[in-house]
Amino acid sequence: MTMTDPLGDMLTRIRNGHMAKKALVECPMSKLRAAVLTVLKKEGFIRGYSIKTNDNKKDILIIELKYFEGKPAIKEIKRSSKPGLRLYSSMKDMPLNYGGLGISIVSTSKGLMSDHEARSANIGGEILCSVF
Repeated sequence: MTMTDPLGDMLTRIRNGHMAKKALVECPMSKLRAAVLTVLKKEGFIRGYSIKTNDNKKDILIIELKYFEGKPAIKEIKRSSKPGLRLYSSMKDMPLNYGGLGISIVSTSKGLMSDHEARSANIGGEILCSVF
């Protein structure tokens, strides 16, 4: 069965893992998912991730969730740009999440980056998701 929104599926797995107080979450591997996880790790929302090959010779991502004093590091994670409705923003019009406390992950011509990195590089792009 094919997935219509693989990135949304990964974000839901992370959200459900936090609600169930899991330490690790698994999801299928893709370059986009790995790039999003790299941004989340760099911003301090997850501990890290690793790539493992399962029995069917398929790569899977093992995501290490992060907790602070027993509470999840990610309070809210949601998909902004969906397959049916893409959301693009210029550098000037890029929204701030929770007054700058949260981040948006933006797909730019220079790769995936957080919204404040995109502002400093003076480029816009597709807003994939927001994290707080």
